[in-house]
Amino acid sequence: MVDTDRVTGAAKEFVGKAQGAVGDLTGSKSDSVEGRFREAQGSAENLYGQAKDTVRHVADEAGHYAEDAYEHAGDYARRGTRVVAQQVEESPIVALLIAGAVGYGLALLMHARRR
Repeated sequence: MVDTDRVTGAAKEFVGKAQGAVGDLTGSKSDSVEGRFREAQGSAENLYGQAKDTVRHVADEAGHYAEDAYEHAGDYARRGTRVVAQQVEESPIVALLIAGAVGYGLALLMHARRR
C-alpha cells in the first residue's frame, strides 16, 4: 500500500517542475522560484511518505518474526531439551562439573546479596 504522502508529494513535485520550467521560459522569476519551492516541498513530502512506507514494512516484518517465534517456541524448547539430554548422556562427568559450577556461582550471588 502506497502512502498518500508519496502520491501528493510526487504530484506537487511534478507541478513545481512544470511551474519552474514555465517561469524560466517566460522569464518570470517569481514563477520560477515558486515552482522550485513547490518542487522541493513535493520532493520532501514524497521522501516522508517513503519513510512511512518503510517503517510500516519493517513493523509488519517484525510482527511476522515475533509470531513465528511464538508459534515455534515449544518446538525450540523441546529440541533444546533433547540436545542437552543427549550431551548429558554422552558426558555425564562434564555435565556434573558444569552443574556444580553453576550451582556454586548461584550460591555466591545469593550470599553476596544477603550482606
